[in-house]
Amino acid sequence: MKNPKIANRYAKALFDFASERGQVDTVHKDLQTVRDTLRENRELQVVLDSPVIVPSKKRAIFANIFKESLHEVSFSFLEVIILKKREPMVAAICDEYTKLYNEHNHIKAVTLTSAMPLSDEIVNRISALLAEKTKYTIQIKQVVNPSIIGGIMVQMDDYFYDASVSTKLNKLRQEFAHNIYQVSF
Repeated sequence: MKNPKIANRYAKALFDFASERGQVDTVHKDLQTVRDTLRENRELQVVLDSPVIVPSKKRAIFANIFKESLHEVSFSFLEVIILKKREPMVAAICDEYTKLYNEHNHIKAVTLTSAMPLSDEIVNRISALLAEKTKYTIQIKQVVNPSIIGGIMVQMDDYFYDASVSTKLNKLRQEFAHNIYQVSF
């Protein structure tokens, strides 16, 4: 069972430890590498989730994959996670660390959805507008979804702005379905 509170606690402990050592950026890059590796290799996540595989075998697998590419702080932390039998939560811990890192560095992750890929100029203008409003550095992830027909949707934390054509069409359909105006001839 995956518990977000536990993932947050481990991520916070690692962030505090990395801060003391002056390795916050290095650990962030390392955890991004680990997270990307887990996304690309479903088999590795299955191994981590398996209660049948003993922790010593999991540590050996992690050592073979990550020992040379990760900083000592990051690798030691992953070993502790495996020893504490929290290895199924590695991906969630990486995600929580990224949230803490972004908050510490005043970075907001924004998902920008459009019907077709947007030009760099438009993305930069949207990013500049959001940066001006929020006083944060904006990291935009573009998503293409043809079903929105046109316009854009912006997701940032709990804020959601929907200026898509499909949403506007749906609102018009609802208005016409509940039209109280009746012609009486």
